[in-house]
Amino acid sequence: QVQLVESGGGLVQPGGSLRLSCVASGTFFSINGMAWYRQAPGKQRERVARITNSGSTNYADSVKGRFTISRDNAKNTVYLQMSSLKPEDTAVYYCNGEVVSPGTYVQRVYWGQGTQVTVSS
Repeated sequence: QVQLVESGGGLVQPGGSLRLSCVASGTFFSINGMAWYRQAPGKQRERVARITNSGSTNYADSVKGRFTISRDNAKNTVYLQMSSLKPEDTAVYYCNGEVVSPGTYVQRVYWGQGTQVTVSS
């Protein structure tokens, strides 16, 4: 099947930077949109950023100008470069991908297990 695995989370001071990575493995024809979500304790999951297969991007207002999403299709990987981090950015960050199956070309969304990002002094 398909597996997405995040990495790069950790503890960082306010104003610092961190880069998250998410690699997809398994059997698939292609991956259309890829996105990063986050969820803090007691809060709903929210979408942080999304990138299409052609490179078009969308960002949540709360991270616009501070975060950058990118992807490397040859490596089946999506990245989230986070700068000027704030305590409010503390959350578990999840990646997902709109995965197209070979043969049938049916699309479904797969999720990673998440990586913890903590912004604190």
